[in-house]
Amino acid sequence: MTSQMTTPMTTQATMEGTVALVTGGSRGIGAATAVRLARAGADVAFTYVRDKDAADEVAGRIRALGRRALALRADSADAREAVEAVTRAAEGLGGLDVLVNNAGVGLLGPLESYSLADIDRVLAVNVRGVFLASQAAAGRMARGGRIITIGSCMTQRVPGAGGTLYTTGKSALVGLTKALARELGERGITANIVHPGPVDTDMNPADGPYAGGQAALTAVGRFGTAEEVAGAVVYLAGAEAGYVTGAEFSVDGGHAA
Repeated sequence: MTSQMTTPMTTQATMEGTVALVTGGSRGIGAATAVRLARAGADVAFTYVRDKDAADEVAGRIRALGRRALALRADSADAREAVEAVTRAAEGLGGLDVLVNNAGVGLLGPLESYSLADIDRVLAVNVRGVFLASQAAAGRMARGGRIITIGSCMTQRVPGAGGTLYTTGKSALVGLTKALARELGERGITANIVHPGPVDTDMNPADGPYAGGQAALTAVGRFGTAEEVAGAVVYLAGAEAGYVTGAEFSVDGGHAA
């Protein structure tokens, strides 16, 4: 295991020598997390599906911080690719200490509007892909490993209609996280979940047509930033969070208050 998990944290390069994999790391919360992990000292692999230019830009930002970067084309909806991404990250960067399950798809609409293909796609990415990546990563992690999953504020409060499918998938991740914490705890591997509220990304911009209503549901009256969510993830990935496992962290501006 690398030195980060056994030495006290410092203000500089607190994760020096560790290797992290962020799924869905070419944009939004995933990109912010990948860069923030690199700033803390980690070498970072991340997956993307379509936008190679965006992936190259994130990899460049990581390398500019003096860390190794590995951009992996992998679709979490594909069971084989979800597992192979873990293998490729570990082999390409020489191990795996941190997995951030960030890749996800959002599909909102009336209950009767969902086709079987819709259901299969959302659950394949948001649940099965997370399970398989976590399973593969746990098999490679030494003591002190970290599994961090991005959930949703809608697992704690569903403010209106239209989120049945999305909430079903994200809620499953709460159970998965708690079960992983129990199963892996004796090995010194932690598992936690972060629930973002409305966050300003290209998928859900703070100036979008539905932004006003979403912001009004928070206690602070605004969207969060991807960097604010990434900060919580990096804390959970670090040495100081060694006694935190099976926990749900809300970074939601008081959406669930």
